[in-house]
Amino acid sequence: MSLDTFIEEYHRVFSRSSRTEYVPAVIKEAYNSVVIDVYGRKYIDFSSSASVVNTGYNNPKILGAVEKQLRRLIHYTHIYGFNEPALKLARKLISITGVVDGKVILGLSGSDANEGALFLSKAYNRRTYLLSYVNSFHGCTLMAAKASGIDLSRRVVRLLGEEGKTIFLPYPDCYRCPLGYTWSSCRLRCVEIVKEKIEELNGDVYGLIIEPIQGDGGIIPAPEEYVRELRRILDKWSIPLIVDEVQTGVGRTGRWLAIQYYGVNPDVVTLGKALGGGLPISAIIGRSDIMESLPDFSYSFTLSGNPVASAAALAVIEYIEENNLLERARILGEHVVNELKGLMKEHELIGDVRGKGLMIGVDLVKDRETRERAVTEAKKVVWRAFELGLIVFSISGNILRIQPPLTIEEEILDEGLRILEKAINDVEKGRVSDNVVKMVKGWGDH
Repeated sequence: MSLDTFIEEYHRVFSRSSRTEYVPAVIKEAYNSVVIDVYGRKYIDFSSSASVVNTGYNNPKILGAVEKQLRRLIHYTHIYGFNEPALKLARKLISITGVVDGKVILGLSGSDANEGALFLSKAYNRRTYLLSYVNSFHGCTLMAAKASGIDLSRRVVRLLGEEGKTIFLPYPDCYRCPLGYTWSSCRLRCVEIVKEKIEELNGDVYGLIIEPIQGDGGIIPAPEEYVRELRRILDKWSIPLIVDEVQTGVGRTGRWLAIQYYGVNPDVVTLGKALGGGLPISAIIGRSDIMESLPDFSYSFTLSGNPVASAAALAVIEYIEENNLLERARILGEHVVNELKGLMKEHELIGDVRGKGLMIGVDLVKDRETRERAVTEAKKVVWRAFELGLIVFSISGNILRIQPPLTIEEEILDEGLRILEKAINDVEKGRVSDNVVKMVKGWGDH
């Protein structure tokens, strides 16, 4: 089957509501940070399959744990009975997240984890409103979509007539301040807006959900001062802080949780994506009084707590611990940021480089003064990088998403950065055709 025929067949059988695409790579195998297509061509992968394979593709420890569990027991119900891998995993999750008096709910995806966190928080205090953020993304299930401020989710929610009672706050984006301030003059006006909104609602807020680093909204780390003051405000009104770590968690930023950089303890935290090393599993970890606020058996899934997925997740955590990958993510992340910031001297297309650990955003702009988003140019960079042997995705229209596996070999990381620079240079020099733009669909364009 030719590549064009394969892609046509894909489009024929899969609903377009379930996927998008960036480049025509049909991947048949992979190892660590390299993926191989059906023609044998190798690509360095800076995407980790959407921040999923933090511990690398086909990690031997995770493969071993999965194979061992497959031979022993593929599935026995966790929701009606008991299995050992689920218990071991839950205890480990409480330990690494540091949630005080924590309890766990296991699920299948980041969407259902965020959905459950919102269910639980609303059941806990039975208040009316949820606070979330413009350009946030928390998933595709109904409450998670209603909590998402990104344009695609807002369009879906309006289509369904389910807008609900979510209030969207300006996210503290210090590069493109939504309030028009500069860092030196803002005096954290954005956090004052949170305080004013809660006061306006007389505290009738069942929770605030935040990504410590806004992911699909553009890889935007919240300032430490903002998060600490936010925690103080929420504590005053007894409003649960729900921290979405689906993309930032499991070591991606150089900590188990990105919120751990801020010295703030979440009331509820959600994990997904990288937790299973490529197998579908998610988790909600929260204070027991919140986690016990729904009736018995009211938030359960038939395949949650699956022994194989649980064994894989436990192996992911153990591998990160045994190989000191948290520190490695911090060290490699600093290296990548320094290299990319160095490129800014030669490439006007790069407006900003930001992130923590190996969760890095490269903000491409048409003009550094106006900071106009270079959406077309970003798509061209994605395409040209692919042609040169690098897979990198764009989000929020113009942000290159640099999220390689935490295990990526240093020489391969540097090779990937060289390819990325060449791709950026080729776009700046007009060497990439406008015709490729329609091929890179992506999502989340502003």
